Amino acid sequence: MAARRPSSGLSNKLLLLSLLLVCNAITFFVSVTFYSSCPLPDPSVVPEHFDSTEYVSPDLPSEFHAFTSGQALPFGFDSHFDSDTIFPPVGNACTRFPEELTEYMSYYVNGSCPEDELLAQKLLLKGCEPLPRRRCRPPAQTEYPEPIPFPTCQWLTPPDNSVVWTAYRCKNYDCLVNRERRQKDITDDCHDCFNLKGRERVRWTARKSHPGSLDFTIDEVLETKKPGTIRIGLDIGGGVATFAVRMRERNITIVTTSMNLNGPFNSFIASRGVIPFYISISQRLPFFDNTLDIVHSMHVLSNWIPTTLLHFLLFDVYRVLRPGGLFWLDHFFCSGDQLAEVYAPLIESIGFVKLKWVTGMKLDKGPERREMYLSTLLEKPLNNSW
Repeated sequence: MAARRPSSGLSNKLLLLSLLLVCNAITFFVSVTFYSSCPLPDPSVVPEHFDSTEYVSPDLPSEFHAFTSGQALPFGFDSHFDSDTIFPPVGNACTRFPEELTEYMSYYVNGSCPEDELLAQKLLLKGCEPLPRRRCRPPAQTEYPEPIPFPTCQWLTPPDNSVVWTAYRCKNYDCLVNRERRQKDITDDCHDCFNLKGRERVRWTARKSHPGSLDFTIDEVLETKKPGTIRIGLDIGGGVATFAVRMRERNITIVTTSMNLNGPFNSFIASRGVIPFYISISQRLPFFDNTLDIVHSMHVLSNWIPTTLLHFLLFDVYRVLRPGGLFWLDHFFCSGDQLAEVYAPLIESIGFVKLKWVTGMKLDKGPERREMYLSTLLEKPLNNSW
């Protein structure tokens, strides 16, 4: 007679009990791991699950490793990241300058940052962009004043105690406003731009330019598009943001990129009630594809930029402009032979449609240098032909 088998009902009960125990164990593990109280991490500890020395030198400061090491996402794999780990970004060139990077990342965690604006800017300009984040508080004036109300702030010099002056030759705005007259050895291109009662006051105010003029007017440029369709944009290397101020008078929002080259440009731009972006010309523009109505740049994009880098940059401008958007390249300069042989073909290779293209001699440093200006208004095609 065959041995009697356990009933199927008892087997099912044992299986269900086993599954219940397993589920309870998993639930307990998840709750302890992810939902317990979360104390602040020890700032001196680099996450153990990721060996950052595989990618960067172990001789770099611990704060650099603490920031750049992969950080596990609290709830595991995320389909948006396509990963269970996030890697905070820093510029590829940062690790090429270990001494400067070590100095920049040496500070008291949760304390005050050193007054090292010049060091930070040098790292940026060398390609350490973006800089690693730090866990310290930046210097600020002890008696910081309330901002001047808008719109008065657009054409009024802010108070001196709105700026930390350590990094600059001038130690107040009076020095900056008058430096063209007082400093004989000044070499800055923007030597008079802090004087809001001088040339800045009349920039882009004309209604119409003369035929063949390099100085296009804002209204002429806007008239190339339907009213109200130029709404947001970018000014690359915009000095003290007078272009953005003039555009705001026309209800157009412009973000201005600028470095602080021997002057507090970003602080000054913000004091005028417009938006500064502290990025170099090497940085990928932080805008999504096909979003901006206009990009403008005056004097900055010129032959001092390596040709390949300029080519990448112009394609980045094309990328962020919406179809039908405008690129206003204002007073690009180079030598005469370079314009015909290098820069005109390079600009034409991007794929813009030419709306205006005017060239003229650049004479401020003497005709013997045979330098040329190019002012051009370009349009991104409405229908992509590629």
